[in-house]
Amino acid sequence: MEQKKILIITYYWPPAGGPGVQRWLKFAKYLPDFGWKPIIYTPENPSYPLLDETLMKDVPENIEIVRTKIWEPYQLAEKLNKSNKKFKAGQFDVGSNQSWKSKLSIWVRGNFFIPDARVFWVKPSIQFLEKYIKENNIDTIVTSGPPHSLHLIGLGLKDKCPNLKWIADFRDPWTEISYYKHLKLTKSSDKKHRQLESAVFKNADITLATSYTDAENFRKAGANAVCITNGFDESDGSEKTKHLNNTKDQFTLSYIGVLEQLRNPENLWKALDELIKENEEFANYFSLKFVGRIDDKILQSIESTSLKNHIKNLGYLSHGKAVEEMQNSEILLMTNFPNESSKGIIPGKIFEYLASGKQILSFGPDKADVSKILQETNAGKHFSYRDSEAVKEFILEKFKLWKNGNLSENTQNIEQFSRKNLTKQLTEIL
Repeated sequence: MEQKKILIITYYWPPAGGPGVQRWLKFAKYLPDFGWKPIIYTPENPSYPLLDETLMKDVPENIEIVRTKIWEPYQLAEKLNKSNKKFKAGQFDVGSNQSWKSKLSIWVRGNFFIPDARVFWVKPSIQFLEKYIKENNIDTIVTSGPPHSLHLIGLGLKDKCPNLKWIADFRDPWTEISYYKHLKLTKSSDKKHRQLESAVFKNADITLATSYTDAENFRKAGANAVCITNGFDESDGSEKTKHLNNTKDQFTLSYIGVLEQLRNPENLWKALDELIKENEEFANYFSLKFVGRIDDKILQSIESTSLKNHIKNLGYLSHGKAVEEMQNSEILLMTNFPNESSKGIIPGKIFEYLASGKQILSFGPDKADVSKILQETNAGKHFSYRDSEAVKEFILEKFKLWKNGNLSENTQNIEQFSRKNLTKQLTEIL
């Protein structure tokens, strides 16, 4: 039986690194198992914030990849201010850390490039893909954002080909994402963002959300929204590397990924600083490990405390190495934006954290979707950014269990989040 074709329009594709690439890379990997042939449309010359060549191993053999050139203004922005490199990953200096150059760059980014700096790829892509879709008898497309400019490609194609089935996949929200309010938008720019978002919600046949709350919010805004979370892939090595760390020399709390100022758990650093000062045994064994990109200003702040001599900053590692470092840890740290509107964000790393079997220490708004997942899987605890004493108690409890050899791996009900099971859910929707 001939496989049905699905065109996946995505900015992020290997060798891009980071979490943004993995969602549709994994769907594309398993779609053929359920009778679908994925075709990838992606830029020929993208400007990725992170690279990870090891992800190329997950690209299905003989998959069709269509590329066209894109123009992005990031080179100009980086000449104005080197810190503008953060924009590629949706990061910003905030508060007193903002220089006048940062403020100007953020204003330009928010008001001149709507919805984002990849908007110059929209019109040429619509023109190219309208012809490509007709010539190749494709009747189903996916647009994955951010960058949300890619949803405008879907919007344009839906207008030209009304019978086209269009899934708009929102890995993160658009106007409800936490940094939106930091874009220094004029009233007219804010209105334009919201009009475009509304048009996508109302015209896409299905809007995919990665969290339960986001799906609910999208439905309230007029979308036909369904939640398919991110997940973990058994073949990535989490199971293979279990019990890798059998040493008893260090009690390690690790953060894997990008940590920017808007998700900085200052109360955690305070709690750890106090534990080191108050508990000599804890101080002798404790290690704080960063794998990925931690904001320079956060690192400077931590290094001004007693944590300074306990930090291991390994920088960005390949995905496989990052999974190994999860295993070489006792507690895995996860942070979300503190405001209530972010309670629906489920960071992709939580699922690989779950697969590792390690305890998870999470920070974010009250009643977050993450908290629900941690409770269902018995995988850790979620705290608000106001908590301090409770955080100390949690860490100290896990340290005592570890010291006595009783910090066991007892997560449960995680199979629902395997990439293959999630792809099955996707094909049922298709």
